[in-house]
Amino acid sequence: MATATTTVREVAPGTKLRAGSLIMAIGGIGFIGYAALFFVNNFTGFLELGIGRGEVSVSKTQIKHFSPSLYDYISHLHIALSGFIAASGLAVIALAWFGVRRGQFWAWVTAVAVPVLALAVALPAHYPNHLDTLGHLGLIYADTVLFVVGAVVAFLGLREQSA
Repeated sequence: MATATTTVREVAPGTKLRAGSLIMAIGGIGFIGYAALFFVNNFTGFLELGIGRGEVSVSKTQIKHFSPSLYDYISHLHIALSGFIAASGLAVIALAWFGVRRGQFWAWVTAVAVPVLALAVALPAHYPNHLDTLGHLGLIYADTVLFVVGAVVAFLGLREQSA
């Protein structure tokens, strides 16, 4: 049987790598928080955070009255999407804290690729349909900026470590 060994490098407190990976992990926590808001809003307001009568011309009650099965379908999409957003956040946290912080470049690449892929798929659909309100996308944009700051700081730390 083959065995693998890994060397875990300790990262000194206060380094760019440690600070960047912490900020990235906090960004991941923000993704989970957004997913929780998304999940709860499905049962309370139904329409997504920051989406109202200006973007969708009918209410939760009107959708349910018009087509209970359509209402159930939309609800199931909200629940499923909140799960995928939370899972992405958890992946980012684990990669940042247990990989990036230890100087593993593959973990940095993967931690960055997860939200980039999610946002690259999700965001474009918001604009043609005028669902790009600040109330709807503002929190995710703010969290993404936080995450990007962490990713840049961690990347600089990775470069210093490899030099």
